Amino acid sequence: MQRNVAQKLIAAHLVSGEMTAGQEVALRIDQTLTQDATGTLVMLELEALDLDHAHTEVSVQYVDHNLLQADSKNAEDHAFLRSACQRYGLWYSKPGNGVSHPTHMQRFGRPGKTLVGSDSHTPAAGSLGMLAIGLGGIEVAMAIAGNPIHLRMPEIWGVRLRGELPDWVSAKDVILEMLRRHGVNGGVNRIIEYHGPGLAGLTAMDRHVIANMGAELGATSTVFPADNQVLAFLRAEQREADFVELLADDGAEYDITDDIDLSAIEPLIALPSSPGNVVTVREVAGRDVDQVVIGSSANPGLRDFAMAAAIVAGRQTHPRVSFDVNPSSRQILQDLTKMGATFSLIGAGARLHQSGCMGCIGMGQAPANGRNSLRTMPRNFPGRSGTREDSVYLCSPETAAAAALTGQITDPRDLPQLLGIDYPHLELPTVSSVNTAMLEPPPAEDTPRAVLVKGTNISSLPDFSPLPDRIEAPVALKVGNDISTDEILPAGARVLPYRSNIPKLAEFTFGQIDDTYAQRALADKDGCGHIVVGGANYGQGSSREHAVIAPRYLGLRAVLAVSFARIHWQNLANFGVLALEFTDTADYEKISQGDILILDDLRHGIESGAEITVHNATRDEHFTTRHRLSARQVAMVSAGGLIPWQRTAK
Repeated sequence: MQRNVAQKLIAAHLVSGEMTAGQEVALRIDQTLTQDATGTLVMLELEALDLDHAHTEVSVQYVDHNLLQADSKNAEDHAFLRSACQRYGLWYSKPGNGVSHPTHMQRFGRPGKTLVGSDSHTPAAGSLGMLAIGLGGIEVAMAIAGNPIHLRMPEIWGVRLRGELPDWVSAKDVILEMLRRHGVNGGVNRIIEYHGPGLAGLTAMDRHVIANMGAELGATSTVFPADNQVLAFLRAEQREADFVELLADDGAEYDITDDIDLSAIEPLIALPSSPGNVVTVREVAGRDVDQVVIGSSANPGLRDFAMAAAIVAGRQTHPRVSFDVNPSSRQILQDLTKMGATFSLIGAGARLHQSGCMGCIGMGQAPANGRNSLRTMPRNFPGRSGTREDSVYLCSPETAAAAALTGQITDPRDLPQLLGIDYPHLELPTVSSVNTAMLEPPPAEDTPRAVLVKGTNISSLPDFSPLPDRIEAPVALKVGNDISTDEILPAGARVLPYRSNIPKLAEFTFGQIDDTYAQRALADKDGCGHIVVGGANYGQGSSREHAVIAPRYLGLRAVLAVSFARIHWQNLANFGVLALEFTDTADYEKISQGDILILDDLRHGIESGAEITVHNATRDEHFTTRHRLSARQVAMVSAGGLIPWQRTAK
């Protein structure tokens, strides 16, 4: 049988199930990745599981999201995470080392391996020929404990690349082209595999850019072959011995196909406030810009920063523009400095920040209300920047640097005529500034177990009760399409410090949409609970399970939606919240906030079939919904979630 790369990776790690699209499969996991915004819960979940020691080949805890230390909360969380690594046997990457995805790629990524991470952009490691999947934290905790992960077998979407990217166009424009064609849910329940002759001109870090933002298409993962470009990357990282060639077989087929002529791509930009709202830069050229931010896991490579530095070298950025640079890793900052690119950036007026996610997750660098901010980041959901009424665009480093100089959205291809800037042909170092000392290895397995260091801001996981046989509850909130986890439970400097304090964190739930929700839900938290109704692609975006745990803490028992984003759908099941889809989408329109919905004989209903009848008592109407839970997930939801189910299964 001729197999593509994704099929080879899945087959090599298949524990149970059949490789048939839509069927549940279990996969063995080699590596895990956690970051501080979600990793605190993962470590609390390991505590709840009473883990002895990590059972993976490699597990790494990064501190990259919440680096601002305005008070003691973040410092306490960082101390807790380090102690958890010492207790459970994980690598620890301290604040300032870099964003998890490029740092993991540099130090630990290996072709042919599986990786799961409590971050939706974990698929970036697919750039090295890995099968990398973003999941909720509890599933990552289970993987660290040595358990397989379960997911629906995705369709494999083959995207053939041909031609070469022209000057002033880069990998970010390739993934923006995919989003322009297919939108934010075009990849749901699919693995995207890039192949074809166009791959020869894309470096491993270029591929990282594309694989990273496959998450914005809703894809389960993105994979590339492990070829000569991957070998060159690992050689530069002094890890050539980790290379294993992994190519699709001749004649391998795909469930879905697409084709992109790289030579025909032009500079693209995602308009506020969705990564799928993509147009050409020329269509919006001339709009004023007040902020430009370069960095994040979506454009983390040395080339991305060096390109921006070369464009602005010897010039001053526009006086109105705040030009912010977030190096993606300590190693890349070292390389930039050796090249002299750091001096070019600083001399042009750049504000150099610490190595980390920073503005991408709303931790600083919030733009002014209503002023345009251009960012080389993966997401621009409403309010994600830290400013409620923000206006954030997503673009390539070339387009970002052009705007920094002109103060307007500018097609970078116009820079030769506007400012006399020729396209920079970069000469990057062939050997990286490898820095392994910055990572703290796990203690030996025979080392006495460390004591968890818990500050006052760290709470334990709440205990959640089993699914009741009858839910009679009000619709506490009705929302529209493409609601993101940033809107359900925001990040940012005001909220993220409470990521390990669920009672306090819950106060911010749905605050972007309805700031009365949490107070109303809390008033009846221990009563009958409540229901949320959503449109299509409910829960897109981040993998953060806080967006389930917080509303569940407030009494959420079920979500009725037109459709769900993959990770959020899994997270709902993981914490005992019933996710139901309308069998007739017209029924969504017939429900109003405040309606009382009744779901009766519920436990038997979800066990015996996929359809559940709902009675709208307020309108005295009945309609049907369906669930897509496997038998394993039905048992899990009935028990109240994954952890209580695990306890009863022992």
